[in-house]
Amino acid sequence: MNSYVLSFQEIDKTKISMVGGKGANLGELSRITEILVPEGFCVTTEAYKKITENNEELKGLLDELSHFGVEDIEKIREISSEIRKVIEGITIPEVINEEIARFILRLGEKDSYAVRSSATAEDLPTASFAGQQDTYLNIIGKESILKHIRKCLASLFTERAVIYRIQNEFDHNKVHLSVVVQKMVFPKAAGILFTADPVTCNRKVVSIDASFGLGEALVSGLVNADNYRVRNDKIVDKKISTKKLGIYSLKDGGTEKLAIEPEMQNSQVLTDEQILRLTHMGRKIEEHFGCPQDIEWCLDHDTFYIVQSRPITTLYPIPETNDEKKHVYLSVGHQQMMTDPLKPLGMSLKELISFGRWFKAGGRLFVDVAPMLASPDGRKNLLNNMKQLEPLTEDAIMTIIERDFIKCLPNDKEEQSDIKSKSAAGSEPQKELDPTIVSELIKKSQSSIEELKQKIQTKSGVDLIDFILEDINELKRILFDPQSTAVFMSAINASLWTNEKMNEWLGEKNAADIISQSVPNNITSEMGLELMDVADVIRPYPEIVDFLQHVKDDNFLEEVIKFYGGKETRDAILSYLRKFGMRCSGEIDITRTRFSEKPITLVPMILSNIKNFEPSAGKMKFEQGRQEALNKEQELLSRLRELPDGEQKAKETKRNIDLIRNFIGYREYPKYGMISRYFVYKQALMKEAKRLVQDGVIHEKEDIYYLTLEELREVVHTNKLDYDIIIKRKDEHKLNEKLTPPRVMTSDGEIITGKYKRENLPAGAIAGLAVSSGVIEGRARVILNMEDAVLEAGDILVTSFTDPSWTPLFVSIKGLVTEIGGLMTHGAVIAREYGLPAVVGVENATKLIKDGQRIRVNGTEGYIEIL
Repeated sequence: MNSYVLSFQEIDKTKISMVGGKGANLGELSRITEILVPEGFCVTTEAYKKITENNEELKGLLDELSHFGVEDIEKIREISSEIRKVIEGITIPEVINEEIARFILRLGEKDSYAVRSSATAEDLPTASFAGQQDTYLNIIGKESILKHIRKCLASLFTERAVIYRIQNEFDHNKVHLSVVVQKMVFPKAAGILFTADPVTCNRKVVSIDASFGLGEALVSGLVNADNYRVRNDKIVDKKISTKKLGIYSLKDGGTEKLAIEPEMQNSQVLTDEQILRLTHMGRKIEEHFGCPQDIEWCLDHDTFYIVQSRPITTLYPIPETNDEKKHVYLSVGHQQMMTDPLKPLGMSLKELISFGRWFKAGGRLFVDVAPMLASPDGRKNLLNNMKQLEPLTEDAIMTIIERDFIKCLPNDKEEQSDIKSKSAAGSEPQKELDPTIVSELIKKSQSSIEELKQKIQTKSGVDLIDFILEDINELKRILFDPQSTAVFMSAINASLWTNEKMNEWLGEKNAADIISQSVPNNITSEMGLELMDVADVIRPYPEIVDFLQHVKDDNFLEEVIKFYGGKETRDAILSYLRKFGMRCSGEIDITRTRFSEKPITLVPMILSNIKNFEPSAGKMKFEQGRQEALNKEQELLSRLRELPDGEQKAKETKRNIDLIRNFIGYREYPKYGMISRYFVYKQALMKEAKRLVQDGVIHEKEDIYYLTLEELREVVHTNKLDYDIIIKRKDEHKLNEKLTPPRVMTSDGEIITGKYKRENLPAGAIAGLAVSSGVIEGRARVILNMEDAVLEAGDILVTSFTDPSWTPLFVSIKGLVTEIGGLMTHGAVIAREYGLPAVVGVENATKLIKDGQRIRVNGTEGYIEIL
């Protein structure tokens, strides 16, 4: 078989390296019964290699191109233009020329053809590369076809294709091009069919776009197309657009834009019968390829032709289940303030410390709340929880309830009596908590961790993994200790009571925000304040400050000793790391790099504190917050005493304020205990990983991140591993990083988004959830990675989410805006503690607000204005 030119009938998915994604898909489509594909052939990648081989000028230019990043736009533009000229000027070898001529003669010399590129990195399940190379329509005659084949080959190096490859980490030298030459259809209508709704991701809904003439008008954005949506063989929605233009073929080749007759402009492109027939074809194609498809079609007389099909790469994967029931999945990451994908080791540990059944998709964890939605009490409890944790999730759940997606069954009598007895128990007066309980719980947690550190040192190999698996039970016991939960829940309930009653009795909004400032025992807020103390140690030594401004790697703690004040500096940083070194961004994933593993992460924050604050600013900041809280307490109590039943109201309020002041700080401690334990596990596991590297089982220590704890146990036991598993999972993780996880998703794949139902917002204001009172104006700093943060005093931090590791940044800022969060998530708690106006749960905040813009944050009403 000739390897330079192949007919569609000779091609299937195994030939992707020869004919690229588009060519392979056309070969597959040609094999499906009932699906008509216009005839054609592919000029293969072997031909591309033959055509471009031994061209020294091209090799030199490609080598030059490989050194550029996406930021080098001008250089990319210049070199890629040179490469295209070289390729277009190359003479196609005679052997290839003859093969192409033979196919054209067989299919019809005088017929019209579409000449389209098909790259080996195109129309793949993981990257579509759609529209990156060129397409030429209505090409007639052998010479014209050969000319446009060269143009297609050259289009592998359009500026947009080069940049797209750099962004997706594809090597320019390893991506080859095939060219599809396909007989033209001259349709009265054409368009695109998605076998899953591209907007909502619902796999049960087919979405069809249709316009008059060639599909190019639709793809190029020249016209608004009709849109039809079909579910379960019923047309559920139609949008008929005004279509003023169409692209049509010219008799002698090429295309032209023509105006649509006025009486046709608002008519439906496809009949209802045609819509359903096309839907049936779409489902058949999807079944063949085994995943949702983006399909190009055209209609000639009353016959549909399929001219392309590719996977839809933008859909978020659905968690796998082995039943046909309806499910509603909630993102765990949105409640944990960590929506990045977890690596397998991190995922397996997270699952082990959790109760109930969790589902995985796209490297994230989801919980199925369908069982809760099936009962009135379950619904009520779920909505109440989400109101505190994630109001946008709460609204999305309300949408599902209103649709009756999960049928609600009445609670059975036994369950109802159980709930009644529980609620009756809950309504009894709470036993008064002794404030000393917090220090007792903290001491117990610290003793347990010290004991763990001692015991784990004696473990290795399989014994170590078994020991960790056993110790996770201790971690769960501490994490879910009823006494511990009662402590911080009493403070959370007291905060909610205080906000509600002060608003009702005094017209005072969010009073608990100020009451919560500078409370004792908040390990997370201490992390920010104590880094200010580290800055105080370093500030008197200008030589060290200058040194820190230029350090690049983590051995700076050894080098700093050379300077005057170096010992004091190192001691201060190491002391800080002993207390907080186990923390990092995304810390619920054990595989993330901790402060202790990369101390240089702290340097920009220390320098920022030296620049922005006077000595002892941390202590003054804490004292100022404490004083404001005490003043607010006195003011509220004094105003309450003026009211009817004033003494009783003041007494109740004082009791709740004491609960807030004594116990809200402890809200942060259980997670600190968990992360401290994680770090002990991790240090022990990395020693084991080092041994596996020495034995040649893995290539680098971090390879263990791509195994679950149980798999790692097996590898340690056998000292064997199929390394392809690691390679595959690293690739999967890279793909997962590009996915945006939904807050709420159904088993149909539909993503349900929540909205804030708010009135009387200022024009142009961006709505969110008010979590920390006050109004502040300042410069927005949009920061996605904590390591990139360079903040000035008075900046407002705008980011996707924060977890405790971000706290050292909070001391420098004047306000906070996040895309994710609720009233009791970490960022909100610390913002209140530091007295920072904060608005969270702001959908797309990091896109709507530009870095450097001046903004106003209203943390009392819950909105942001761009000034």
